[in-house]
Amino acid sequence: MNQARKEWELAEERHLEDYASKSAGSLGRKYPEQSHPLRTCFARDRDRILHSRCFRRLEYKTQVFVNGTADHYRTRLTHTMEMSATGRTLARILKANEDLTECICLAHDLGHSPFGHEGEKVLNDLMKDHGGFDHNLQSLRNIETVESPYPGFPGLNLTWEVRAGLLKHEAHIEGAQLDGQPIGPFQSLEAQIADMADDMTYQAHDVDDGLEAGIVTLAQLKTTEFWNRSAALTRQHYPNLSEYQFLRATIRTMLELQMTDVTEYTLQNLEKYNPRSSRDVITAPERILNFSPEMREILSQFSAFMFKNLYFHHEVAAATKQSVSMMRKLFLHYIENPETMGEKARDRIEKEGLWRTVCDYVAGCTDRYAIEEFKKFELDRL
Repeated sequence: MNQARKEWELAEERHLEDYASKSAGSLGRKYPEQSHPLRTCFARDRDRILHSRCFRRLEYKTQVFVNGTADHYRTRLTHTMEMSATGRTLARILKANEDLTECICLAHDLGHSPFGHEGEKVLNDLMKDHGGFDHNLQSLRNIETVESPYPGFPGLNLTWEVRAGLLKHEAHIEGAQLDGQPIGPFQSLEAQIADMADDMTYQAHDVDDGLEAGIVTLAQLKTTEFWNRSAALTRQHYPNLSEYQFLRATIRTMLELQMTDVTEYTLQNLEKYNPRSSRDVITAPERILNFSPEMREILSQFSAFMFKNLYFHHEVAAATKQSVSMMRKLFLHYIENPETMGEKARDRIEKEGLWRTVCDYVAGCTDRYAIEEFKKFELDRL
């Protein structure tokens, strides 16, 4: 029989660092399964995520601009793909597990509601008396409960390492565990990479979309240290670019600057703490993967700039406000008329309760589907 999985596991032992999460050392799955002869456990997880419906729906969910506004704006899916590419690159540089990193990247936004972070706020408000809503926890809920295409177990039955990697907000809580295993105070290096890749990616591509929309201007960007450093490097390497080429090249340089900084600082931490296992990374005195203090300050200032000039811009805010108002009405419609939800959702009401079931259903809606349902039920009259 072909032993490709075992060969790959041996290759991980030879080529990955001691602190990396190894496939052969995985804490396993909640529901035991026979190992696949050709794929490692993390490669199998990646395929399960890619083939899930909740992953495909990311194509029609908002990143910054409501889906359908224009063809070139990022969606949750394109953001996830760009983040995954960044994560794999960083994992390869640090000789961490690329497959596990990719799994966490691909799954990190599976629980996001329609209409971006404002949609998440509305769901959390609606669910304040019923357990609340958090998109990271919803991502875990989707792969453990809501998405259940396999006959032998609920959910996708992903490995412990992937599931733990989605709990970035819970890891710092004292005593936090998953299936009886501690997940903190920090996460595995692969989970830290995925978290960092998320921030690194949107810092760059949200600028790209903001410029494309004409909401963020070059004059505004020149007031920030991060843009000016990136632009100076771009001019140094490419002095004769057109404005369009200069803007695109500078956006790429923004990502490169972050990659260089986080790599150099993390290598210093790895030498300082010398972790000999994935558990050593999780229990280290501080988070091992990070930007330098100087870069953290520069990016903090740039993030404040982005919130002021893009995320809270009146045009973006107006479109989002209208959309989340529709979503709120749709949610309450389903509470009053649960029979109008899909059959699979209705079947979960007895076990999960009406409010959580409706929350799962609305959180799973794409922007497009939520708008269509709103129109179908003529909720604009409410």
